[in-house]
Amino acid sequence: MSIWLLPALVCYAVASILFAVDFSSRVQRVTGYAVSMLGAGAVFHALDMVARGIQAGNIPVANFTQALSFLAWVTALAGLILMVRFRLAVIGALVAPSVLISLGASEAMAGGTGALPRALRSAWLPVHVTLAFAGEALFVLAAVVSLVYLFQESRLKAHRPMHGAMPSLEKLDRINYRLLGWGFLLLTLAIISGALWAQNTWGRFWSWEPRESWSLITWLLYAGLLESRLTVGWRGRRAATLTIVVFAVLVGSFVGVSLLHPGKHGGSFG
Repeated sequence: MSIWLLPALVCYAVASILFAVDFSSRVQRVTGYAVSMLGAGAVFHALDMVARGIQAGNIPVANFTQALSFLAWVTALAGLILMVRFRLAVIGALVAPSVLISLGASEAMAGGTGALPRALRSAWLPVHVTLAFAGEALFVLAAVVSLVYLFQESRLKAHRPMHGAMPSLEKLDRINYRLLGWGFLLLTLAIISGALWAQNTWGRFWSWEPRESWSLITWLLYAGLLESRLTVGWRGRRAATLTIVVFAVLVGSFVGVSLLHPGKHGGSFG
């Protein structure tokens, strides 16, 4: 454990509480403080990963626990950008606790330094890893926005609108579509960069190991989701529900494959 982990956990915990208060109170007064605490947590979290990266000699993503921590940090960073850019602080009530739980779980299961073999310490590592986790972070946010959409819609149908400022359903649907589009692009680039890296390292573009296979399945599911929005015209509740369903598949593959058969993506690098 680095000296930066505890401050990161504390900041994320305080941010989670403040976002919950902000979401449930009639007068939103702590939004700025909540966003600031989430930002502070992301800074301490980044310092923690830098310390671990120096210890391991590479970007700290060599095993499941490190990857979970990195994904949590990218999600926090992307969530902050989304909150500020689109004035969407309401998602903080889900983003902050998710980041807190992910970081806490990664530390509870942590083991070893996670050093990579010298053959894998190439320029492809930061490119592939950044693209993959940035895309997954956007899918996390798309699912969060979809949950907010379904909650807001149910309140409106029951004639019980939320007090305070809440984004319109149209705005939530539009943001969900943008997140899916950018996430799909990043996932596509991550798969391509991973294939090129594999060819350079092992002499083959694709080996059909579980993580690669599930990445392809996830790519096809998100492609189908985007296609349904573009051609069939699925919007609103249906699109939000499908976004959550596909995200559940992504979570299941990420956790299941990482714990049961990680292969080259979780410590078995041969």
